[in-house]
Amino acid sequence: MKLHAIIIGEQPKEPLHYVDSVRAVKGRGLEGDRYFFGRGTFNKPQLDQSVREVSILPYGSLAQCNRRLDTDLDFTDLRRNLVIEGFDVEQIGDCVFGIGEAEFRIVRTCPPCGYLSRLLGEDMMRGLKYIRGYRAVVVKSGMVQCGDEIIIKE
Repeated sequence: MKLHAIIIGEQPKEPLHYVDSVRAVKGRGLEGDRYFFGRGTFNKPQLDQSVREVSILPYGSLAQCNRRLDTDLDFTDLRRNLVIEGFDVEQIGDCVFGIGEAEFRIVRTCPPCGYLSRLLGEDMMRGLKYIRGYRAVVVKSGMVQCGDEIIIKE
């Protein structure tokens, strides 16, 4: 497993962008991202913020979604932070895993929602059906960069 892309954006509803590296901060998420600043669309008091630090998308998800919808969406359109090649949630399970200097733990799935459909004007519920993204927390702060291998710490 390898980190293919890092995607962040400072403001909700605005386009996201790629960065080559980013600092992951325990209890906050990715430095420079909207959820790091507490400005994400889902930063609401009634929602559990402990699961909003980092979102993960398996690399193959984009191609599968584009085939289903006959679109040419980019990873930035799917609004997830880390795109991982060869991602295997069964292998990671409940383990802590490292990317670069940082460590993470998966805390739940991140299924498609109506918000993404409204934002893109596409039926993302259909496009991403059974394609799971994941939410993770930062267990140990540190720098991550594109190309880093994912190391399971157990």
